[in-house]
Amino acid sequence: MGSESNRSRRYSEEFKRDAVALVRSSGRMVTGVAREAGVSAEGLRNWVKQDTIDRGHGTPGELTSAEREELRRLRRRNREQAETIEVLRRAAVFFAKESDR
Repeated sequence: MGSESNRSRRYSEEFKRDAVALVRSSGRMVTGVAREAGVSAEGLRNWVKQDTIDRGHGTPGELTSAEREELRRLRRRNREQAETIEVLRRAAVFFAKESDR
């Protein structure tokens, strides 16, 4: 288990950009470029698709990378606020019981 799987590997934005540019400029199949770059063909296909969306050529309703990042950030913030509200709710219940004694 010495090598890391493709799923856990992270690629830099520059690497992704270069791989997508190679697919677009060379006219070669995604599978060939992916093999040469050492990435999965499906991963490279997803990068090309996301690049198409980011350029404004996606189908309606598809999120750009910036929109996806904002959605992640807002979901994280929402989760943190929900946790804070739960802590405050429990504290209020605790102190209400204490004051009844």
